[in-house]
Amino acid sequence: MAHIFIIDDSPTDVHVLVTLLERAGHEVGSVSNAEEGIERVRADQPDLVIMDVVMPGMNGFQATRTLTRDEATKHVPIVMITTKSMETDRVWGMRQGAKAFITKPVNEKELLACINELLPSKV
Repeated sequence: MAHIFIIDDSPTDVHVLVTLLERAGHEVGSVSNAEEGIERVRADQPDLVIMDVVMPGMNGFQATRTLTRDEATKHVPIVMITTKSMETDRVWGMRQGAKAFITKPVNEKELLACINELLPSKV
């Protein structure tokens, strides 16, 4: 079981992800904006972060860059999950420090396989 933190402004998407991840045995927390998410990740030190891209205020690219360049959080893998499906978006997300980039709607098997790959000792 891993402690996974979701940063996403869509209550529907968060509900779907929480349900999927809890069913897989993970502990899940979430917030609806990047600024609060950064603070919670710093405080809680989750095993993995799921990051939306399109959010009001700071977007997921900016938040990912902030977390991956912070000494306190750079070890936490980030999986970007977004409706942005262009290759340039994926490349940009990975350049900001994301370890994976998944397009919505999320495929449960794909997401769980990604988590298993990033956290083999936790799941």
